[in-house]
Amino acid sequence: MGEHFIKISDSRKEHGTFLSHLLSDIKALEHMLEHKLIEAGITRIGAEQEFCLVDSNFRPSDKAVEILKSINDHHFTTELAKYNLEINLDPEVCEDKCFSVMEVKLLEFLNLAAKRAQNFDTKVLLTGILPTISKNTLEYHYITPVPRYYALNDRMKELRGDDFSLHLKGVDELTIKHSSVLFEACNTSFQMHLQIDPDRFADAYNWSQAIAGPVLAACTNSPLLLGRELWSENRIALFQQSIDTRSSSYALKDQLARVSFGQKWVTDSIANIYKEDISRFPIILTKEIEENSEETLKQGKIPKLAALNLHNGTIYKWNRACYGAAGGKAHVRIENRYIPAGPSVKDEMANFVFWAGLMMAQGERFSNIAAQMDFKDAKSNFLKAARYGKESVLMWNGQLWNAPDLLLKEFLPLAESGLRNNNINKKDIQNYLSIIEKRIVGKNGSQWLISNYRNLNRNYKRDDSLVKLCECTFNHQQQNIPVHQWSDCDLKSKTFASSSIDHIMSTQLITVRTKDSAQLALSIMNWNDIHHMPVEDGRGKLMGLLTHSHISKLDAPNIEEANVADIMVKEVVSISPFTPIKEAIAIMKKNEFGCLPVVEHEELVGIVTIKDVKPFD
Repeated sequence: MGEHFIKISDSRKEHGTFLSHLLSDIKALEHMLEHKLIEAGITRIGAEQEFCLVDSNFRPSDKAVEILKSINDHHFTTELAKYNLEINLDPEVCEDKCFSVMEVKLLEFLNLAAKRAQNFDTKVLLTGILPTISKNTLEYHYITPVPRYYALNDRMKELRGDDFSLHLKGVDELTIKHSSVLFEACNTSFQMHLQIDPDRFADAYNWSQAIAGPVLAACTNSPLLLGRELWSENRIALFQQSIDTRSSSYALKDQLARVSFGQKWVTDSIANIYKEDISRFPIILTKEIEENSEETLKQGKIPKLAALNLHNGTIYKWNRACYGAAGGKAHVRIENRYIPAGPSVKDEMANFVFWAGLMMAQGERFSNIAAQMDFKDAKSNFLKAARYGKESVLMWNGQLWNAPDLLLKEFLPLAESGLRNNNINKKDIQNYLSIIEKRIVGKNGSQWLISNYRNLNRNYKRDDSLVKLCECTFNHQQQNIPVHQWSDCDLKSKTFASSSIDHIMSTQLITVRTKDSAQLALSIMNWNDIHHMPVEDGRGKLMGLLTHSHISKLDAPNIEEANVADIMVKEVVSISPFTPIKEAIAIMKKNEFGCLPVVEHEELVGIVTIKDVKPFD
């Protein structure tokens, strides 16, 4: 999430000062490109590991700040939500055993985090979207208390002018509005960095776009959100919608999202990418900057380009162009942001080797890919891979391929050649690419999650299934074995404590409206063996309740001519999704209720019955 010491510019002067620095950074960058002041002839790799923190019941923990303080290592930093942290790995020269060396270091950092987390009754979990994230853990108070995150939330809401809307459709469907950017915090990634020679940056960047769809198809690991089966890689749609500052309109307008794959192939240089972004996306965040980049260059030093990097950090392209400066040297790199965290460290490093190998295999055959491939085919491949994963049909070399065939016949051999030509250790090439091959033939992360979730749902309620899925994922991760070797979840494993009503309530409800026929309502109750049926108005507001015990006291002849409003219980006691289960039990006992409707923001969202709470009484 970048630097913490930033703010929303609250004056024209502050905004103007930051803008001056931003424009100066562009001029400085162009000067460095023209005068060959950016490092070339060497390739380095780097990575950022985002991870989740869960409590003893595998639900989101809010202990990130305390755990980070306990870790006390500069490689670690906060993320947007209190249940996420990030590791920034040191760069490695891309040669010989660099990938296996990076894996060892990443495991050491994760083990350190896990040991410190134990002191707070918390565990470390790698996953693209934590299955047990709930609506409650997406509320404002779960934002990490850092100025950058508050400023980002406030500015995004200001630009949008309304709450954020989500609509994702797959096997299930999710439509919801939300008042903060915290849905973005659902996304945890393994972000991979590859240094690129500045003279070939545009061509390499276009190549990274061209291969993104097939690469993603092999690596999806985020098919669940709030218990719904949606896309194979939900992060792609969720990230865009969770911080989408565009407003809907009756006018037909083309508006670009700050989270995107892009709109066209890029040309000339990395500077043109930045110019395009500055032209299209307003400044969101600012900070005080002392360095003048052009003056720094005149002194013979390499500038940080702080304003440019901050603005670039608020534009979330799935392949991001990055500039960096360290040790008196400047470099440019591509950051791959679309790969999810998990399923295991071994899987993540295999993904990295696969992608890096493909990037290094561009060569003459795929130089100027923009002349060989329509950009919309590349973008279509990416979106299809996000939706359908390995089940996608993708366009490559002018023909349609099913994803497994394309990956096995074209992309794996290509990646291997790129790695061998760049002197990567032969044993590492074999070990990591064999993981990709076996995953393509077997199950990837999304397929394993969906298969096990469906099996668990046959035996447990939704919330219990999600908890057990996290437990099973955690247990496999402790062995650091790739997902194609994972066994299915044990259906007889221990149960975990549910604490609030949203963990146990029924949400797929059959309801009626006040003007509906009473006879129809009774028929529906009988057909579906329902003893309690909520009554709504046209906007989902709870208006009353039909119960068998209440209806049995009414005269049958009156029912034939009555509508629902005539026979329903009008004075209804309801609870919120976040009501403790014990409190709900007490209400039901005191009032001798057989059920309680569950209401949020005046809308009916569920119902809980005596049968649901009995195991907790």
